[in-house]
Order: sequence, then C-alpha cells, then structure tokens
Amino acid sequence: MTPIYVTGHINPDTDSIASAMTYAWLLRQRDGLDAVASRAGAINQQTAWVLKRLELEPPLLLTDASPRFELVTRQLDTIHPDSPLGEAWSLATRTGGIAPLVSEDGIPFGMIDGFSLFNFFQQVIGPRLDVSDQRIADIMSTPCRDVADTSIPNFPSNGHIRDALHRILREEHNDFFVVDDSGHYLGVCHQRGVLNPPRLKIVLVDHNEPRQAIAALDEAELLEILDHHRLGNPHTHQPIRFTVDIVGSTSTLVAELTSKAGLSMPPALAGLALAGMLADTLVLTSPTTTERDKQAAEKLARWAFVGNGPLKGETIQSFGEQVVSAGAGLTNRSPQEVVTTDIKPYEAGGFKFAVAQAEVTDLLQIKEHLEDLRKAIDELSEKRGLDFVMLLITDVVRGSSRLLISTKSPPILNELPYPPLPDGTRQAAGIVSRKKQLLPVVLGLLEK
Repeated sequence: MTPIYVTGHINPDTDSIASAMTYAWLLRQRDGLDAVASRAGAINQQTAWVLKRLELEPPLLLTDASPRFELVTRQLDTIHPDSPLGEAWSLATRTGGIAPLVSEDGIPFGMIDGFSLFNFFQQVIGPRLDVSDQRIADIMSTPCRDVADTSIPNFPSNGHIRDALHRILREEHNDFFVVDDSGHYLGVCHQRGVLNPPRLKIVLVDHNEPRQAIAALDEAELLEILDHHRLGNPHTHQPIRFTVDIVGSTSTLVAELTSKAGLSMPPALAGLALAGMLADTLVLTSPTTTERDKQAAEKLARWAFVGNGPLKGETIQSFGEQVVSAGAGLTNRSPQEVVTTDIKPYEAGGFKFAVAQAEVTDLLQIKEHLEDLRKAIDELSEKRGLDFVMLLITDVVRGSSRLLISTKSPPILNELPYPPLPDGTRQAAGIVSRKKQLLPVVLGLLEK
C-alpha cells in the first residue's frame, strides 16, 4: 500500500505531535491504511519530556511534500563490471532492457542498454554485418565494462525531483542511477516516472492553513484535515474529508473518533493524547476548554492510567501539571528558542505577522530576559520579512499573560486593549489562549 503521512504544523507543539501519532494509529486500526505519523519540525522541550515519560519514539521528520527520487526508484538487480556480456543480456531480459553495473564497493559503474549495445556492436562488427567473422559466443564473452555507458547520471534518493528536472530534460538518457548519501547504488529510475512522480498522500492534523503546513503541500495529494482552529484551508484538487470542530485540542477529536469506532488506545498513546489535550487547554482551565474535552480526558485517563501502563498511579491533574511544567520557563532556553518553539504565522488586513507563545510559572521571570526576548523577536521579524511579531508570555499557574510586540509594528496595534507597562510590555490580564482570546482581537484591529 502507498503510505499516508499524518502530520501536524510547523513548529509542532505537543497536541500536534500527539494527534499525528494517535490519528495515524487510528487510521491503521480502523481503516487498515498504511498511515505513518510524521512531524513538520523539531520536537520542543515539553513534547520531548512527554515522549520520554511514555517511552515513545518521535514520529518521522517530514518537512517537505515535494516528491523525491526514492518514490520512483526500482530496485533492479545488478552485475559486476567484469561479468561477461552474456550475463548482462540475460539480466536485461528480466529488467525491461537494461543491466545496471555496480562495482564491489557498491558504487554504480555504468549501465548497459540498447544504445550502448548498438554502439558496441557497431564498433566490433563494423558498418556491414556480412563482412564480420565475429562469433556471437566471442562477443558475449566480452567484459561488461567494455560495453557499458559510464556517463549515466546519479541522483540521491532523498533529493527533490523538481530540483533536477532541468538536468533530466537535457539528458539523452532514459534511465538514471539512484544512490544513497554515500553514493552507493539503491536502484534505477526511468525518465517517464521522474517526469510524472506519484504525489505524497498527506493528512493534516491540528492546522489547516498552508502557511503553517509543510513545504510544497501543493505538490502532495491532500486527503483529509482534522483540526480545531480557524479556517484558512488550502486549495485541493478534489473533495476531501474536512473536520474542524470547536474543542480545545485535536487530540480530543482523535479520542472521540477512537471511541466511536469501538476501539481503545494503548496506554502510552492514550497518555500522549491526554498530554496533548492538557497542554493545549492548560489542564482543562483554558477558555478553549469544552465539556467534550473534559469527557475525552476522562476516557483517555481510563485508557492511560492502567496498571500495566507507564502512567500507573497518575491522575488528570497530577499528569497535567507535569506536562505543563515541562514546557514552562525561560531560563533553560535561548531567547531564539523561546520565540520560535511555539510560533504561528498569519496574514490579515494586508499584514504578515506571527504570534509566539511561551509559558512560565511566574511572570517575574520576564524581567531578567526581557531585552534579549525583545531583540529576538525584532531579529525574527526582520529575518522572515514580517510586519510584526508578538510574543505572548503566559503564567500557567495564575492564568494571565504579558504581551511583547516587536519594535517594528503598525500604529494600529496601539489600540490593543492591553495596558502598556513601563517596561514596554502590555498587561494581558486573564489572557491565556492565543487562538481564542488574543488572535480574534488582533485580527479585528487589522481587518477594520
């Protein structure tokens, strides 16, 4: 079966990783699909702690949906350059007319095909067949290295096809070698397959905006979206299954679908889904929390906190506090990590901007790091060509935040209903949700 990659947004948070891994599991269990969990970026501090606690491996890193050479590679048999031509002739009858030659060290030497054979026969027999006294047996004993075309291009299996198209179209060859990072033979690809490669099959979870998705999403076949954010969905070539619901986390939706299918998650995966939900809802205290989240949390806890699982003896509250604490704090991360670990890009009212969020257990931490954080968001805004960057620093214990805005920002942001403080930040009392509380206010100003 063709694999289906289930992936969250760039700069993945715990809910993004959890929903990718658990929904891929559900697609395998419920639908019998070859679903592979993937991630669009590095694992953050909180998610790393959760995965280690649950003894789970991070999902596959997939940052670009553009087809690679590995998708069109045929793992054809090979022969040694010193083998007699007769062996190449025999191999070619089984491979569609070509015989790849690979040296003992695994490096491609050349290829025997119709063109190289014709050129060889022309040299050995001459322009007129009736003047030749060469015997077929003699010809077939010729070493393959004397017959092979050694100018066959090599392409790395993980290389993007689009980056090599111009070279392929200029080549007179129809078949090419595919190699690994060390140049060792992996297989052969045909020009026809390279010019029309299969699209990666993708399922998006925890986002639906192209700006937050893996690169080259338009080159993939998008099958489904499962999300709980505002609409900003990409163009698709055909109808897809599209689920965007008003809940606190995508992990909630996966838990509901699992229960609806009459299934229960393994304890570790249930713990992962619960961690994603508790991280997104600040242990079910965020304004984004719904009754459905609470019900799903109870179900996931029943699956996760079993006697033979890694979370034996935990409760929703105790585990949630550990999860939130694992991602909180400014001291153990560089300012650049703080502003890029959980950041999402947006466009509205002709402005391009990004909103980052960092969690702390006490807003007093800000004073020591404020200037470095201000410099970091200014540099980030300049580097990404944004009109402005916001950093929402949230006290997960007291349920309040401070807002830091990059020096370069439109004057209309002065109308934000968050009082400016002497240190240049803004007091966002009671604000803990970027999605439900901060973003609607910002968008309302920009889209006036």
